[in-house]
Amino acid sequence: MRADEEFTERPPAGPVPGEEPSSSQAAGEDPSPAPPADEAVEDDLDALVADAHRERDEYLELAKRTKADFENFRKRMAGEVSAASLRGRSEVAREVLPVLDDLERAIQAAGLDPEGDSEDGLAHGVLLVFRGLRDALARAGVEAVDPIGEKFDPMAHEALSTMKVEGTESGIVVEVMQKGYRLGEQLVRPARVVVSE
Repeated sequence: MRADEEFTERPPAGPVPGEEPSSSQAAGEDPSPAPPADEAVEDDLDALVADAHRERDEYLELAKRTKADFENFRKRMAGEVSAASLRGRSEVAREVLPVLDDLERAIQAAGLDPEGDSEDGLAHGVLLVFRGLRDALARAGVEAVDPIGEKFDPMAHEALSTMKVEGTESGIVVEVMQKGYRLGEQLVRPARVVVSE
């Protein structure tokens, strides 16, 4: 080599000490060119958007199921509250009805009209109590059942006895010994009746 020639250093043929060879270099492959940075960012962005859409759909489905479950729960609770209220009113009516019966018998024994009036203060007071109690039960939805002349129904009537009645077919209620009461569709107390033979 001549002295006037420039000395240029060439990189060594092997790995440079202190540097880790890449996986492609270690395998003896030629390193492939990396994708441009813009394409890599777009690919990452597309993957993130796809994940976000998938998570959104999962949460939306979960929200719909939760809403439907809550609606079913609300309807079930409303039905249970309504049934509990009906049971409570029915129990109170069962306890109060014997008192109403006693007042009605007292009025009949005194020969008074339940809808009329009386000059006697005590009789007048009994009439007022009877009507007030009957009206309070009616406001709560409790209705008297007076089945006279109807066909005997074992689901709504309790037969105490039978009797022959001319001109009446068999199985007709001919006398009511004790009124029955209903609360809506629910029977609070069956009517006690005499049925024709």
